[in-house]
Amino acid sequence: MDEQTVSRSVPGSVGLLGVLSIVALAVLGLWAAVDGFAGDGSEYLAPSLGVFAVTAVVVVALAASGARSKQWREGPYW
Repeated sequence: MDEQTVSRSVPGSVGLLGVLSIVALAVLGLWAAVDGFAGDGSEYLAPSLGVFAVTAVVVVALAASGARSKQWREGPYW
């Protein structure tokens, strides 16, 4: 059977549910971080921001290197 003619078995609303779940977790994490730093945890603000910045740079760099990979784009999935 040709893979191009196989119909999708997962409804599109599952993707929306996934995106909404990730957004909800991000908002919850941000709220927890702000709540923690607003109290007595202000001594950890600078190290936490540093870790966040390094993590963001690493994730963006890996995404950029993966997006430019010819092997990834030429795969049968895409």
